[in-house]
Amino acid sequence: MRPSILRRLLRRVASTAVLGVVAATLSTVGAAQPAAAAGGLQQVTGFGTNPGNLQMYEYAPADLPAGAPLVIALHGCTQTANDYYTNSGWPKYADLWKFAVVFPQTTSANNALSCFGWFDPAEDTRGKGEAASIVQMVEHAKQQYGSDGRRVYVTGLSAGGGMTADLLAAYPDVFAGGSVASGLPAQCATSQAAASGCQTGPQKLTPAQWGAKVRAGYPGYTGPWPRVAIWQGTSDYTVYPANAAALRDQWTDVWGIGQTPSSTDTLPGNTTRSVYNDASGKPAVETYSISGMGHGLPVSPGSGTDRCGSTAAYFLNSICSSYYTGVFWGLDQGAPGGENPLPAPSGLTVTGVTGTGASLSWSAVTGASSYAVYRNGTEVGRPTSTAFADTGLSAGTAYRYTVAAVDGSGAVGTVSAAVTATTTGGTGGGACYTATNYAQVAAGRAHTTGGYVYANGSEQNMGLYNVFVTHTLRESPAGYFVIADTGCTA
Repeated sequence: MRPSILRRLLRRVASTAVLGVVAATLSTVGAAQPAAAAGGLQQVTGFGTNPGNLQMYEYAPADLPAGAPLVIALHGCTQTANDYYTNSGWPKYADLWKFAVVFPQTTSANNALSCFGWFDPAEDTRGKGEAASIVQMVEHAKQQYGSDGRRVYVTGLSAGGGMTADLLAAYPDVFAGGSVASGLPAQCATSQAAASGCQTGPQKLTPAQWGAKVRAGYPGYTGPWPRVAIWQGTSDYTVYPANAAALRDQWTDVWGIGQTPSSTDTLPGNTTRSVYNDASGKPAVETYSISGMGHGLPVSPGSGTDRCGSTAAYFLNSICSSYYTGVFWGLDQGAPGGENPLPAPSGLTVTGVTGTGASLSWSAVTGASSYAVYRNGTEVGRPTSTAFADTGLSAGTAYRYTVAAVDGSGAVGTVSAAVTATTTGGTGGGACYTATNYAQVAAGRAHTTGGYVYANGSEQNMGLYNVFVTHTLRESPAGYFVIADTGCTA
């Protein structure tokens, strides 16, 4: 028997301690079956040698121009490509912003629960197995649609999220960005036996040690690193929130930036976004922590631009992660056909705040007939001048603003760097608390996992759960804590 066949047979009878399901659901959720083409979802065969034995499905709007971006979307365990196509919201933005989406699919022939092999070096490393099959799909789609090879992105849920992180590490030359939802840091586990331990609490590694796992994925690589979004529910007991902290540590280290966010703000669905800017001030890593959400992909059914998806098993109603991920990657910035968009306005500044409003100004852009102003990623105004006053805000709350120039045809240009405006009043904004780790947990500002303490909201590792380690935590916005041992007076 060939080794590859033997390995797959062994994996079919191996332990079921893999991502995306818990024991209570195994009795009611069967292994996924191959998806049939549904609506605009089409299967593609003959896309390559396919060493990972995957199936390729794709969706593209009928009027897709050449030079458009390409998104790869990976389902979770027990799911199919059709599940992800139907519920994730990605087809809506493919139509709106004009890009193609590829939905790779694995089946029970590869894994008993149809999980991507994020824990198997024979499947998730450069040139091997499923990872190589997915890159072959990328190359096939680029040729088929004339996609822009500089704008290829990958996203995934659970096991698909773990594979996403591995793909970003193994192929930073292929993917410009990634989004990991309820997933694992790259190379967290290198065997199925170790997978369960990663889910409930990854190794307590330093950011440099986590980053080294990425750098080992493609030794000698010197090009730009992918920009990474990390989505995690605080009540996820299948893939614990500590994984989001490890992912943040991993990718901020790869980018050579610190683990203290450049800004934080509040989004719909009880979501806190933390932004980690690169040296040029552009977001390189963003984390989205959804308070109270369990294991799944955040969606928000509705007709608005920032609403998407449908609720189903592991598609949870809170916030449209596909929309905010697409904005983070710049898929909404217009000119997908290769035209030169208007440049980003410079000098975006907060000129004033009140308890219910914020005022902004920026420098004019030649050729602009108006400007699109975004609050927390959602357009809130389109003034013709270079100033805007936002109203109806909550007191003591941080809001993230960006602005883009709009030309006479309505094409939206490049989005500016973000600024944060914090309204006056409210409670808890900027307050500092110095106490032992034990006392911080007792006060509800931190929590424990595996004997370690993590700050609520930021998920920063504070060290061992005891009375011998002391930290100062800063609270901003309310309920979101970061380590601030210097420059913060309790």
